Amino acid sequence: MKAFVTGGTGYTGGALCTRLAEQGHQVRALARKTSKTDQLRDRGIEIIFGDVRDIDSLRPAMKDVDVLFHLAALYRQAGFPEHIYHDIHIKGTENMLQVALEEGVKRFIHCSTIGVLGHISNPPANEETPYNPGDIYQITKMEGEKLALRYFREKNLPVTVIRPAAIYGPGDMRMLKLFRSIAKGRFVILGSGETTYHQVYIDDLITGFLLGAEKDVAIGQIYIIGGEEYVTLNQLTTMIAHDLGVSPPKLHLPVKPFQWLGPLVESVCIPLRIEPPIHRRRVDFFTKSRAFDISRAKRDLGYQPQYDLKTGIHLTAQWYRERGYLN
Repeated sequence: MKAFVTGGTGYTGGALCTRLAEQGHQVRALARKTSKTDQLRDRGIEIIFGDVRDIDSLRPAMKDVDVLFHLAALYRQAGFPEHIYHDIHIKGTENMLQVALEEGVKRFIHCSTIGVLGHISNPPANEETPYNPGDIYQITKMEGEKLALRYFREKNLPVTVIRPAAIYGPGDMRMLKLFRSIAKGRFVILGSGETTYHQVYIDDLITGFLLGAEKDVAIGQIYIIGGEEYVTLNQLTTMIAHDLGVSPPKLHLPVKPFQWLGPLVESVCIPLRIEPPIHRRRVDFFTKSRAFDISRAKRDLGYQPQYDLKTGIHLTAQWYRERGYLN
């Protein structure tokens, strides 16, 4: 098939482009001119320069495309005004949907996030759990997801929504801080550590995307793609510590002061373009549970995670260790 991937220069998008190319598909990736594209080019992937916010740049990219994987997103980080999230996750998604409709794209795979469900008070949540976003990233991702489903209902665009759990694996840099702080014995748990966390190994997630593109039953549906198990933060940090050969984190601090300090520190640091040492999304990691039922993906798509959490942690830690990132 001819596949088009937005967000192809990112961690997940790059892994998806690689798998598609390895399977013999023709792969085209959207990239901004400032993005690093050498690795994608080396894999035989065609690069189209453009931006999801610029609809005119999307039309040449979607000519003769069979399957479109829309992964482009702005992940939560301090310093970006709210309208940027709106422009990328909502307006950018609408641009993608409109051009896909115009060009007759046969399948539109939209990457959302489990974050649209926010804190899971009665785990595990599933695809029918009501929306409950908790920040601007989650709110705008929710609106982008709703747009995609609306194009299916009202305009018959063959859309499938994939909601990944927390993505990790070799090459991922977002989990590095957690692994490194545990390796150095510096990780502090805020609160009880009994909130839940649900991850998905990168290879399993890519399989989920491809199954969503292949199965006709997936059209018009939402699928949560996660690992086989979710664990508490205490369990997760203990598993990482054991793999690294260090003692598990034992220090717990009350979470309330940090919940109060987060917005205050952000209000001082963000105008100065300084990354806040404490901010709300990091505190949310300790206070908001993430636990999901993946049975719909198993039933409809034949999805079956191949990497248990222990194996995934080991492979990720090994990748960090080999590159000296844990020193």
